[in-house]
Amino acid sequence: MNTGSWLLRKKWILMAMGIPVLVGAWWALRPEKLFINQRVNEAAPASLSAEAQPIFTGKLEGRIHATSGRATIYKAADGTRYLRLSDFKTSNGPDVHVVLVRAEDKQLEQEIVKGELDHVELGALRGNQGDQNYDLPAAADLNKYQAVAIYCETFHALFGVAKLEEF
Repeated sequence: MNTGSWLLRKKWILMAMGIPVLVGAWWALRPEKLFINQRVNEAAPASLSAEAQPIFTGKLEGRIHATSGRATIYKAADGTRYLRLSDFKTSNGPDVHVVLVRAEDKQLEQEIVKGELDHVELGALRGNQGDQNYDLPAAADLNKYQAVAIYCETFHALFGVAKLEEF
């Protein structure tokens, strides 16, 4: 039996299996995002003109990554509500979302969430810098969810949190 040939075949099999695994890990973790900033400068929605009123606001504070800016919830004359992140800045990362969370949740003091985070999804983070807007679902109970979190679902990591206070 030729052991050199056998080892060569095993090496090629391992390489053939390893390349898709590495590509899958890169796709899931997106390590290049740690070094790329994505700036967003959205104007306030048209319905946030003079008749829209700020109802809640809070300052974003970093947890696992430095995060800053202001989170403000506005209510338009037609009853629609929007979250506006202004002067916003955080690190980039994979699968980062903007969510409403319970302000009294003790997990908000941690960097990594253990288990599931009780939240209302507002959408994927559009950029890690700049001003941006997110529609609030009509059913979102602001008496129950009085904090905004920038949350990486892949790693259960809290990038930053803003506890909201009435305006």
